[in-house]
Amino acid sequence: MKILVTGGAGFIGGNFAHYMTNTYPEDQIVVLDALTYAGNLETLEPIMDKPNFKFVKGDIRDRAFIDDLFAKEKFDVVVNFAAESHVDRSIENPGLFVETNVMGVQVLLDVSLKYGVKRYHQVSTDEVYGDLPLDRKDLMFTEDTPLHTSSPYSASKASADLLVLAYHRTFKLPVTISRCSNNYGPYHFPEKLIPLMISRALADESLPVYGKGENVRDWLHVHDHCTAIDLVIRKGREGEVYNIGGHNERTNLEVVKTILKQLGKPESLIHFVTDRPGHDLRYAIDPTKIENELGWKPVYNFDTGIKQTIEWYLNNKTWWENIISGEYQDYYAKMYKDRQ
Repeated sequence: MKILVTGGAGFIGGNFAHYMTNTYPEDQIVVLDALTYAGNLETLEPIMDKPNFKFVKGDIRDRAFIDDLFAKEKFDVVVNFAAESHVDRSIENPGLFVETNVMGVQVLLDVSLKYGVKRYHQVSTDEVYGDLPLDRKDLMFTEDTPLHTSSPYSASKASADLLVLAYHRTFKLPVTISRCSNNYGPYHFPEKLIPLMISRALADESLPVYGKGENVRDWLHVHDHCTAIDLVIRKGREGEVYNIGGHNERTNLEVVKTILKQLGKPESLIHFVTDRPGHDLRYAIDPTKIENELGWKPVYNFDTGIKQTIEWYLNNKTWWENIISGEYQDYYAKMYKDRQ
């Protein structure tokens, strides 16, 4: 198969590109990424020269470019990770999230339909369901939970999901959607909670925690997410949504304290800051459907996963230090100046 991975220089997309390139040497993996602030070509360096891998720089909003790419490459499968994804940034600039996460998806759907793609997979988020109360541990998100968004980010992702399902019903485009809980693991952009806390703790800087740190998230190791998506695109039923969760609920404060303990740093580094507007209280995914239908199970629990993640950041300081310094944005020019 020839598989297009959009947003493949980002955190989850990059890990998926690694997983697919290494797991299926007979398949051709093409990564498309616009290399905006969160796209980092250094993430793909270990697989850049593999014979079944190719990188293309481009924006999913550029209809003419995307049409030309599909015409040339004749993709069998499209897996769309491309999205603006940081809630705080969506509060500052909602329009950008609509442009990329909704209009960009429409471009991909139109072109996938035009060129007969065999499977279009939309990578979504549990944030489309809104949040759950902290005092009802029995409640979890299922695929039938009504959409109830809280931020411009989640609203844009929910809009994209509805558009994907509409293209399946109206035009018979073969689609699937996966909605995951919070991911963590290697190559996570340093503005997100876990890598931010790791990098700041290593520098003995204060660790900003929203509110009282009581917000609960279900944490999913990115490797487990990649194996789940792989199963969905190969064996998932067309027109279906699959929830992917890690069975690892933790409060934000518990996560931060775990990181400090692993690094041998004092809890006095924790600094509580004013909560973000509309901050969701609790996310919890029920992954029963994907477990029963496709036989998926996560490999990592949070304790083993966070230890592996911290070790990765300790062993790959150059990667995240380049991001913090801004040097990563020059990597594309360095990599491709002799390849143009």
